[in-house]
Amino acid sequence: MPTLPMFPLGTVLLPAMPFALQVFEPRYLKMVGELLETDYPEFGIVLIERGAEVGGGDQRFGVGTIARITEIEAPEGHLVVTGHGTRRFEVTRWLDDEPFPRAEVEFLDGLDEQEGLALRLDPLEQEVRDTLALAHDFDLGQWPVDTPVADEPVSRLWQLAGIAPLSTIDQFVLLRCQSTDELFTRLEEMTRETRQGLSHPEDIAPDSNAPDTDAPDTDAPDKPTSSDPPDDGPGQSPPDTSR
Repeated sequence: MPTLPMFPLGTVLLPAMPFALQVFEPRYLKMVGELLETDYPEFGIVLIERGAEVGGGDQRFGVGTIARITEIEAPEGHLVVTGHGTRRFEVTRWLDDEPFPRAEVEFLDGLDEQEGLALRLDPLEQEVRDTLALAHDFDLGQWPVDTPVADEPVSRLWQLAGIAPLSTIDQFVLLRCQSTDELFTRLEEMTRETRQGLSHPEDIAPDSNAPDTDAPDTDAPDKPTSSDPPDDGPGQSPPDTSR
C-alpha cells in the first residue's frame, strides 16, 4: 500500500486546483527537502477536523488530494511551495508523525466525463461566477471573478468547485463525490444556496403568499425594518497556508 508524506491544512485542495504554501516548520522543511530528491515530488493534503495547523496534535479527515510540486522559491527563513492537486486518496492508516506526518493511502478512482457534461458546464460556470461576484460585495470571495478555468470538462468542473465561494466543509463534501453527475448536482445546489444566503434584500423576489404589508393592521405593533444585507451568509475566507 502506498505511503505518502502528509500536510494537514485548514483548507481543502481539490483536484486540478493550484496551491501555494509558505513552509517554515522544521518538519515540513525536511519533508520538502526529501521530496526534492524524488522524480515526482508529491505529498498529500488533508483537511484538519479538529486542532491547529501549526505544532501537530490535530485530528484529520481521511480523504484528501495529492499535491504535486511544480515550483519552489526560497526567501529568507522559509520556502514557498506551489503546485496543483491531482488524484484523490483515502487514508487507510496514519503512521508516526516523526519526522513529519505520513499515512498509508488507497487511491480513489478519477471521475469519468459523463455524456453531455461539457454542454452543461456553461450555465453552471455563469452561476458560479455570478455568485462569486456577489460574495465579493460582502468581502467573502477568495478567487477573482475572472479566474480562468480549464477547457477539459472534468478539470473544469473541479476548478469551478474550487473557485465557488463555499464553506470548507462544503468543499470537503464535493471532494468525496463519486461521479461527475454527483459533483455537478451538489455544486449547483450549494452555489444556489450560497447565492440565496448572500442576496441583497432588494434582489429577493417577494413571496406571493405573504400577506399584504401595505394594508393597515391596527392589532399588530409596528415592526422595525432594515435594508442591511444578511450578515450570516456563507462564504470562504482566504486560507492561512503558512506552516
